[in-house]
Amino acid sequence: MLRNNVQRTAWMVLALATALPAQMLERVRPEAGKVGAVLRVFGNDLGKQKIDSVYLSDQTFDAMVKVLNQTDQYIEFRIPPSVKPGKLQLVLKTAGKEPRLLEQPFYVRVEEQKEPVESVAASK
Repeated sequence: MLRNNVQRTAWMVLALATALPAQMLERVRPEAGKVGAVLRVFGNDLGKQKIDSVYLSDQTFDAMVKVLNQTDQYIEFRIPPSVKPGKLQLVLKTAGKEPRLLEQPFYVRVEEQKEPVESVAASK
């Protein structure tokens, strides 16, 4: 009886592990930037069919980023003006009927802006 319970538990753990998505991200370049900077995250299965949206999170506030370009190998995005300087975690929202938020073990450092965002945008 005990052996059957152990086997059943092992199969349930294996089934759960295969149902969870694999880690999708491999690296972020550059790893830091100011508001408005363009960053690119590299990984696998990052196309629009798999990933619906990308967020930067400080665990209390999640800011959706503007995706500029998206392929199966990378997502290019702009740091939004709504985030504060600091270390922010990348969070991916999957596409499909039952979307999930996937917290990734990758962080972006948002650097402090020296001048107002409007001035920077006007000078470009």
